[in-house]
Amino acid sequence: MTELTFSPAWIGMAAALLTTAAFAPQAFKVWQTRSTRDVSLAMFLMMVSGVMLWLAYGILISDMPLIVANAVTLVLAATILVAKIRFR
Repeated sequence: MTELTFSPAWIGMAAALLTTAAFAPQAFKVWQTRSTRDVSLAMFLMMVSGVMLWLAYGILISDMPLIVANAVTLVLAATILVAKIRFR
C-alpha cells in the first residue's frame, strides 16, 4: 500500500484555485448583463491594488503558485473594475 504524503503546497494550490475562481462568476455576470450597480468601486480598487502587490511579491520571490493565481485573479478583478467604471 502506498502512503500519501501531506504537503502544505497542496493546501496553497487549493486555496489559490478557489480564491481565483471565485471572481469568475462575477466577471462573467458583469460582462453578460453590463450591470455593475451592486459592485463596490472602492472594494475592487483595493482588491486590484492588493492583487497587483501580491503578484509583484510572487515575482520577486519566484513563487509560481503566487504568480499564476494572482495573475489570473488580476485579470478577473480588473475586468470587473473596468466594467464598473465603463458601465456607470
